[in-house]
Amino acid sequence: MTEPMTIRARLAAPVATVRRALTDPAELRVWLAEHAEVELPRRYEFWGRYTPEGDAPHQRLLHADDRTLRFAWTLDGVETTTEFELEPDGDGTILTLRQSHFSFEEAMSGSSIRGVLQTYWYLALANLNDHLDGRPLLPRTDFTSADLRGELLIDAPMDKVWTSLTDSEQAGAWFGYPIGIEPWEGGRYAMGGFDAGEAAKVFDVTPGRGLSIDWGPTGVTSWELDESEGRTKLTFVQSGFDEGNPPYGAWTGIVSGFAELRRFHEVPDWKPIWLTDEVPA
Repeated sequence: MTEPMTIRARLAAPVATVRRALTDPAELRVWLAEHAEVELPRRYEFWGRYTPEGDAPHQRLLHADDRTLRFAWTLDGVETTTEFELEPDGDGTILTLRQSHFSFEEAMSGSSIRGVLQTYWYLALANLNDHLDGRPLLPRTDFTSADLRGELLIDAPMDKVWTSLTDSEQAGAWFGYPIGIEPWEGGRYAMGGFDAGEAAKVFDVTPGRGLSIDWGPTGVTSWELDESEGRTKLTFVQSGFDEGNPPYGAWTGIVSGFAELRRFHEVPDWKPIWLTDEVPA
């Protein structure tokens, strides 16, 4: 069963600036897609390796004005609808994204590329905010590759980053969802907390530097920390999955979370950009 999906984010720029980033093809190529062509009010298209089923543009513009952008997007043979709505919020903007034809079942099973839509948009909007804020972008998911790896620099000491990755309270704060973590060999890693059900297994731990998490069929998430000129370099890799069906949705959710991890350390009086109870599935 498909469900309407809504994501709301507080972005670090006024409405006019956000609208330009959403509609200028040169800017779209920076934060969203490998290729983009826009000719309002007739055409809004993006495609390439960073787009699900991005072999060609599959979008059809439905509506565009100063505050709203709506387009149809055919994925796995089904025409979905995506809408951006902008509203002023002081010096910034509240962006509301509405996406049709999202299914948690498809997200968990990987039975349709539409299952990646939630985490795809979380990562895209996190990169949009970083683009508007002048920060380096997170690695975009290459939907043509089974090589899932990336890195980012965090302007914070390595011990503080380690704590924020392995302390349940801190990790739950920046990820926006409870996480139970036992950061030792054989420990548990439980999305939703230890009372939520099954937990992944922690292994290959190097205290203060790195660990791996075995998620079962989704594979293994490994990350490692290194000092880099007073900052911390976080390297992360997904492995051990069926390369014929890479876990793009899960991987994209992991990467999108690291945007808030970086902001958690770098932004004074940090608060998350997300204004919704939903988190990447």
